[in-house]
Amino acid sequence: MPLYSANALISQARKLAAEYRRTMGKPLPGISNEIALHDAMELLRLQPAPEGGMGYDAIDPARDGLRIQIKSRTIFDESKSGQRIGQIKVDQEWDLVVLVLMDEEYEPYEIYELERGELLEQMARSSSKRARRGALSIARFKIIGRLVWTRDGGVGAEIWDNQG
Repeated sequence: MPLYSANALISQARKLAAEYRRTMGKPLPGISNEIALHDAMELLRLQPAPEGGMGYDAIDPARDGLRIQIKSRTIFDESKSGQRIGQIKVDQEWDLVVLVLMDEEYEPYEIYELERGELLEQMARSSSKRARRGALSIARFKIIGRLVWTRDGGVGAEIWDNQG
């Protein structure tokens, strides 16, 4: 039996990551993705992908087992434009991408989703080499995706109805 709960560890990781950035002047590598994975699964009631689930991080049992790739971005300065998310693995099997946006304390404030077909359509129409490789700006993701969770409003019932 683990000594600490996952929620307690993630809470401490948030504090450590925020303090590390304030002290060192740069983010702690890899931590935002781990926090976002945990938050997306908890807030949207997802299940972890089975071992070896190539190209996706979670499944949504309430939506026929949709395979979900989870991305994250911590926003330290909202006035900066052109912030990007990591490259989306378009060559692997998944149904939906979820983007978890976090504030400077590594707390989630918005979650967006984008279906595979919508992303592939956007990539085909784009003149940007980055976009054609699956590297989108946060602004573009928000435009073509759907807001499914907010810190103030919680889960959008019309999208994620698995609050059961």
